[in-house]
Amino acid sequence: MSDEKLNDQDPQHHEGDLNEEMTEEGSPVEPESASSETELIDRELEIFQDLQRLQADFVNYRARVERDRGAERQAAIAEAIRAFLPALDDLTRAQQHGDLQEGTPMAAIATKLRNAGDKFGLTAFGAKGDKFDPELHDALVQTPNPSVSAAEVADVIELGYRIGERMLRPAKVAVFVPAE
Repeated sequence: MSDEKLNDQDPQHHEGDLNEEMTEEGSPVEPESASSETELIDRELEIFQDLQRLQADFVNYRARVERDRGAERQAAIAEAIRAFLPALDDLTRAQQHGDLQEGTPMAAIATKLRNAGDKFGLTAFGAKGDKFDPELHDALVQTPNPSVSAAEVADVIELGYRIGERMLRPAKVAVFVPAE
């Protein structure tokens, strides 16, 4: 057989038909590269957004850890100082009764303990004549008094203490209440 007859009989062999060859191989090159380029850009954008979310999560985590570390430190300081409050109460009572003479070793110890508390922001509260506040005061005794119109601290049995806004112990007080 001649070559021409072979080519005519072979259905897969078509010389010179460029459009058919492109169709046989798939779609033209330009649309395929444009869609793959768009997919690549979309993927890069998705990765970039994931990276931004991850970075924001890390910043939030770091801030939360620092905040928690500060809160745990304050809680530890509060617990340590809370253990010394009975000693401070005894020193306050001794001072009120005149047992702490200026220049004695015990007066020096009392000063050092109070200065150590001040260093950590320890403040005492509760004074005679204050308005009674059940969140700040623990009323041990209530006495009716016709000269008061609202509950008032009559006497302070033990001072209350706080560090910053955190209350360590409410003040134990005697209260005058209005007489009925």
